[in-house]
Amino acid sequence: MEILETIYDEIIGFLGIAQAWEILQSGDFSAFRTYDGIVALIYPLIPFLVLLELTMGLLYKKPQTKVYKVNFLIYIFNRFVGRFISIAMITWIIGLLQPIAPFQTSLTWYWFIYGYIVWEFGHFLYHYWGHKVRLFWCLHSTHHAPEDMNLSVTYAHFFLEGPYADTIRTTVCILLGVQPELLFLIMFIDGTWGAFIHVGENLIKDARFGIVGKYILTPSHHRVHHARNPLYMDTNFCNLLNIWDRVFGTYQEEQKEIKIEYGITRQMDSGNFLDVYFGEIVALAKDVVKAPGIVNKIKYIFMPPGWSHLGKHETAKLVREQYFKEMDGKAKVVKPT
Repeated sequence: MEILETIYDEIIGFLGIAQAWEILQSGDFSAFRTYDGIVALIYPLIPFLVLLELTMGLLYKKPQTKVYKVNFLIYIFNRFVGRFISIAMITWIIGLLQPIAPFQTSLTWYWFIYGYIVWEFGHFLYHYWGHKVRLFWCLHSTHHAPEDMNLSVTYAHFFLEGPYADTIRTTVCILLGVQPELLFLIMFIDGTWGAFIHVGENLIKDARFGIVGKYILTPSHHRVHHARNPLYMDTNFCNLLNIWDRVFGTYQEEQKEIKIEYGITRQMDSGNFLDVYFGEIVALAKDVVKAPGIVNKIKYIFMPPGWSHLGKHETAKLVREQYFKEMDGKAKVVKPT
């Protein structure tokens, strides 16, 4: 019976309906007008869309079974090994850094806009380093391994990526005066949107969202980010506001004539949990062991993926530069602006 109760609790936890169910049982429906009540209604949306997307995939006979299987295993594994690490890290950073912040924001609309721009900058930094520092890529590559895009990909993360990401984002926000209450509100909105932008073509085929896509990151932008095509590699690092991608020249729109190829460039078995989860760590360890001298060993850890002590680099930056050279004069390619 205890096992059944645990399974029941895990299902309820995944669906995110526990809090809403408690409010319904209490009969106090006015609670849905509070912040906690609104959160209780919004939180189940992504799990619901995951199940709907899976159902639509079965109907369209495009179930992406391999992706769902591995991502489900990742979700279960992470539930056991990393449940509370990110929360503890956020709490510790707030307590450590808030006293030395030069000023404090408040819960007003203008500070909310400021806070979101600051949060997005922190997200950009974490995400950019996750692609440009090989050690951090080992944490992030699990999220890029799936060779199809659907909402289950939002659960595909190495268990240490959350603490790493929240350390960077929370540090930036707290040092720049974003108060904890405002930070948690932004984290909830950003987390919900960040999950939604992984929606696949079984639910939304063309996800550019028209003029809206000029101002925010859409699922189309994030599909580009997950692509291994040379044009698309290492672009669109933001989550909702595309301000910082434009500032730092990493913004790239999806082009209809260039079909997105999902996954990572390393040869791997995307249906193998161990390869998806630990493959990049194993590959890094092998390179470090084989590298001559301590300097080269350290460089393999901190240089971008694709760096080689032999000088035969295959980093995303060089691959894209070579692509643009080859395409120059042959086809119209929209470069990042």
